[in-house]
Amino acid sequence: MTFGIPNFIGDLVRQYSPLPELALAINVILAVIAVLAVGIGSAPILIYMERKVCAHVQCRLGPMRLGWHGVLQTVADVTKLLFKEVYSPKGVDTIVYYLAPMISLTAPFFTLALIPFGEKWQVINLSFAVPAIIAINGLGLFAILLGGWASNNKYSLLSALRSGAQMISYEVSLALIMLFVVVISGSASLNDIVAVQSGTVLNWWIIKMPVLGLVVFLVFMCVSTAELNRAPFDIAEAEQELTAGFHTEYTGTAFAMFYLTEYINIIGASALGSIFFLGGWHAPLIGVESVDKVLLAIPDLVWMFAKIYFLIWLYMMFRWTWLRPRVDQLMNFEWKFLLPLNLILLGLGALFIAMGWIL
Repeated sequence: MTFGIPNFIGDLVRQYSPLPELALAINVILAVIAVLAVGIGSAPILIYMERKVCAHVQCRLGPMRLGWHGVLQTVADVTKLLFKEVYSPKGVDTIVYYLAPMISLTAPFFTLALIPFGEKWQVINLSFAVPAIIAINGLGLFAILLGGWASNNKYSLLSALRSGAQMISYEVSLALIMLFVVVISGSASLNDIVAVQSGTVLNWWIIKMPVLGLVVFLVFMCVSTAELNRAPFDIAEAEQELTAGFHTEYTGTAFAMFYLTEYINIIGASALGSIFFLGGWHAPLIGVESVDKVLLAIPDLVWMFAKIYFLIWLYMMFRWTWLRPRVDQLMNFEWKFLLPLNLILLGLGALFIAMGWIL
């Protein structure tokens, strides 16, 4: 396991620091700053992006008044949330009530720390990163259950129970998809999964396994949407039934933590989708030397974020295109269709490896 923020910065710190302990402390601080910058820095961009995607999909105007095309609207909203009074309704379990949003915000930062955004842009390189991410996802569920239960609100409690049932169910399929990628890649390390997809785009898993890779990618997008509690699978926040869902009783910065968690989670899910199926930080080389030379001139960090934002755009298109199913339809979809399908896909993946059918 390696720990640190971009390797070249860590090397500089170790080279010029008089004490090894000081170098380690500076390295840790830089790593924390990097993870916070990716998560918190991306959230305002994604909020604005989602509003504009919604506006275009549904033929609406979206924010236009504050700044050019409303670019300052998110800044105004964040400022309002930071200065709003934080209060709790009567009868809440105070400690758990305020602990829940903190736990909720912690989990996605752990995931970001494990993700390689480039060849030298990673905080922690674990050889067992995939099972670690599966375990970390449980913290988000834990926070939602605590927040709904501690709010002393029947709608919040019902929403938390709905969300718990949904996330536990869809985590099974998500884990099977991750296991599929581990099987065909031969490693549970995210860096190794990216490494086996190096070369041209023909080595990306979405293409390297004809039809099967595309099917698994589409299932991943569907399952991860449900795992993120995003529409059309946002039964935990069905406004017409449960007002605002498990965070109905949260205001100000406490609500902002839950709100921020959703957008950091979508960054993490999109990064995993890029690593699992789209070659991670590798440039989309096509095998033509003149073209590939230009593509390789673009930094790997740029390619990684380009793929991440492409997948985020897909998540947003899903949200503003499809209708929300009933809670029973959502659960039936997982247990009666997606789970058997993922078991079949996992078996087919193992068969492809055993028979050497991968291109």
